[in-house]
Amino acid sequence: MNDDKPGGTPVHDDHHPETVSRNARVGLGLFVVYLVLYGGFMALNAFFPNKMGEAPFGGLNLAVLYGLLLMVAAFLLALVYVFLVRRRAEDGGGGR
Repeated sequence: MNDDKPGGTPVHDDHHPETVSRNARVGLGLFVVYLVLYGGFMALNAFFPNKMGEAPFGGLNLAVLYGLLLMVAAFLLALVYVFLVRRRAEDGGGGR
């Protein structure tokens, strides 16, 4: 069995349609989680700007704390994505 493309380049293991589809679903789900967090940040800024100026912890205002939370959340969601998509379809991680 020849797994090469017509140009002679080998087909990458992760290019199975089931794997790509599963990875896209996971990525979109995590994007929605981040979008909700960012939407909360924007809603607070738009509708409660005085609240963003309050300093609940250590003298840092809520705007700075929420911004730092967004950066940490982006990093953690990226780690979750890598953890969830590390398996390929033929390894039992994809498909129905």
